[in-house]
Amino acid sequence: MSITTVAVTGNEVAAYAMKQINPDVVAAYPITPQTDVVEKFSEYVADGLVNTEFITVESEHSAMSACVGAAAAGGRVMTATSANGLALMFEILYIAASSKLPIIMTVVNRALSGPINIHCDHSDTMAARDAGWIQIYSENAQEAYDNIIQAVRIAENMKVRLPVMVMYDGFIISHGIDRVDVLDDTTVHDFVGKYQPNYPLLDVENPLTFGPLDLYDYYFEHKRQQVEDINNSKPVILEIAKEFREISGREYDLFETYQLEDAETAIVVLSSAAGTSKAVVDQLRQEGKKVGLLKPRVFRPFPYLEIAQALSHLKAIAILDRSISFGGFGGPLFTEIRSGMMEFGKTPENINIIFGLGGRDINEQDIAGIYKQLEEIAKSGKVKERIQYVGVRE
Repeated sequence: MSITTVAVTGNEVAAYAMKQINPDVVAAYPITPQTDVVEKFSEYVADGLVNTEFITVESEHSAMSACVGAAAAGGRVMTATSANGLALMFEILYIAASSKLPIIMTVVNRALSGPINIHCDHSDTMAARDAGWIQIYSENAQEAYDNIIQAVRIAENMKVRLPVMVMYDGFIISHGIDRVDVLDDTTVHDFVGKYQPNYPLLDVENPLTFGPLDLYDYYFEHKRQQVEDINNSKPVILEIAKEFREISGREYDLFETYQLEDAETAIVVLSSAAGTSKAVVDQLRQEGKKVGLLKPRVFRPFPYLEIAQALSHLKAIAILDRSISFGGFGGPLFTEIRSGMMEFGKTPENINIIFGLGGRDINEQDIAGIYKQLEEIAKSGKVKERIQYVGVRE
């Protein structure tokens, strides 16, 4: 086993992970800021570095349809998309999950239209959070690489057999050059292993029906089974993370905590903004402030009790959402965590911060201001405004 340190963009290292996985089929359509992923992977195909059948299609709807067909036939299948492309796949996302097809999809997070915007927020994957896919978010290019490799094992585990989305932030991570430690090809090949299809359509000796008409006779029961399938993935995710640590030395869990154990206040935030928040935590710690951070990694299945327990000792928390649930009470991450804390039985004072829509920056000063507000809430025990918007012009 060997590890090589490289300077690459998030998109380049995502394509490199796909090359090392060497899937049977990739069906994809380009969309900013994901285009580099499939463009680079197509070069690996053209150069004969993978054995993949690369299918160029006329839309993302067709891309996911082709993935469903290839996975049902018994192939290891991958794809990538962003934003409006993911939205165009929406119908087929549900079909992939309900058919228990272990498709791996890199999603480079980008704002949904309209107005048209090509920069980062999480409105695309949050819109698909209930499609039945496992969802894993990445803070940086290193995590994107590691999560893509682990996703193959998670999806293909016989206790799971569900599709997996691996996310990272558009342009911030996808086009930014980062330091990444990559594993050698043999190590990745051995880790993901040989694909074992389950009930493939091409097994003519054991004919099956895929995509049948399923009315009120059995539909409810099949949806209930999907609930169990995705819940069963949680221990599998943790077990595969342990195995991945053995070959990489890098630790993964359902979420990451940072300076949280003795903290009095904390921010909860997904993906790249967690990196900026950690820098603020370090600065405030030097000033004697007891602040911390929790960064969810796995959003589906949502580890609500584990997160609630990790936050239960705090006096006040701010849950940051890079997306809006229009007409709802707060953003998606806020509603999930607040609900989980109520179930756990101990709910710190909490606020929801909507930030960064359409790629707008959130800087260290903004985050320090949030921690300052949390300090005031912790002292007074009062929340003046539950749902707030940081960085938006009045």
